[in-house]
Amino acid sequence: MEVRLLKQQEHGKTRLLWEKVFQEDSKAFLDYYYFFKTRENSVYVVEEDEEIRSMLHLNPFLIQVGEGQFDGRYIIAVATEESYRKRGYMGMLLRKAMQAMYQEKQPFTFLMPAAEAIYTPYDFRFVYDQNVWKYTVVEKQEQKSLPVSEAGIGDGADLAAFFMEYFSERFQIYAVRDEQYYQTMLFEQQSENGGIEILKRSEKIVGCFLYGDEDGLEIREPLYLKEYETEFWAAVGKICEKHGQKEALVYAGISEEEKIGTVEFQKKKPTIMVRILHLESLLRLLKTKAGEQIDCSFAVLDSILTQNSRVWKLQSSPIGEIEEGEDTVKEADVAKEVEKQRSSDCETKIYVRETEDSEGVLSIAALTSLLFGYKSVEEVAEEPDVFLSERLMGELKKIQPLDKIYLNEIV
Repeated sequence: MEVRLLKQQEHGKTRLLWEKVFQEDSKAFLDYYYFFKTRENSVYVVEEDEEIRSMLHLNPFLIQVGEGQFDGRYIIAVATEESYRKRGYMGMLLRKAMQAMYQEKQPFTFLMPAAEAIYTPYDFRFVYDQNVWKYTVVEKQEQKSLPVSEAGIGDGADLAAFFMEYFSERFQIYAVRDEQYYQTMLFEQQSENGGIEILKRSEKIVGCFLYGDEDGLEIREPLYLKEYETEFWAAVGKICEKHGQKEALVYAGISEEEKIGTVEFQKKKPTIMVRILHLESLLRLLKTKAGEQIDCSFAVLDSILTQNSRVWKLQSSPIGEIEEGEDTVKEADVAKEVEKQRSSDCETKIYVRETEDSEGVLSIAALTSLLFGYKSVEEVAEEPDVFLSERLMGELKKIQPLDKIYLNEIV
């Protein structure tokens, strides 16, 4: 038995295992995936009896986090041939892949789980939910409409510009949507008997959405200007009629106040799980809430990426980053920065360093739930392997959580 990273020219060897395990995926989808995605992704495998028996794919996405970006990885196609299961292969692959990503100082990785219980032992936690709605076609219902067109390969730049102009500032974390992103996404949707629809007013994009029709019509990532909501739903109705469907599931952050008569709420679906990788890199992306100053320390327990198991100090002041022996000019600059932050009503940078004195203990999983805003400080304090002093709880509440997330990637 051997665990290894495949060479790029070997990626096609995993298709047979994919076909065995994920029998619901069509030939058209696999043709798309193995033509586009395996050109640039990483694939870890377990080989046994001279064949690939287990695999894990890491698909690259440029991830925006606040004001910065990093080359992230989306975990997909974690699969083991049925007769080789229960041998710990999945755990081997996850650990090897996570260690490699840690060495690259990636702050976190993410996935869309088939089942939550598969990944919680490896300290993945949900951070992002989607609201699922059901749109039903109503006969002879008159609705406002706008020109709707199928996106083509040449529309990628305009779609990217539409997202950046009207939606990017709403989110702290998202996969960067540039021209290539939308071009690839178009081929992905077409492989699922779908596409990308564009709504225009006076030749200007005012809305768009992805759709696919394999086991029923599904609408993904609807983005539209608020004043064109009715026109968006009219466009969904047209897609239903075009595909001979009476209804469609719509995956979106649409609130109860925004729904219309033909739309019924189904459920809130936990969608994306995150695993913190290089903790120090993630901590350095954090800011305090507006007008707050933080000064605290806590120990972190990480049984898989043990390099994260240290005592970390978070401060609004950069004083702790001055190395012994540095000149007074640097100290003066630091003092000026401290005073600037103290008088600011804006979110301020958090400085990170190791220390020895801890005010509490957090598991890496609990810290994930906290930093991504999925759980409150009080909820996290009730988790196993967590101890937080009252003072530490107060300080942790000053962190601006990374809770404005927009990760809708499927593959």
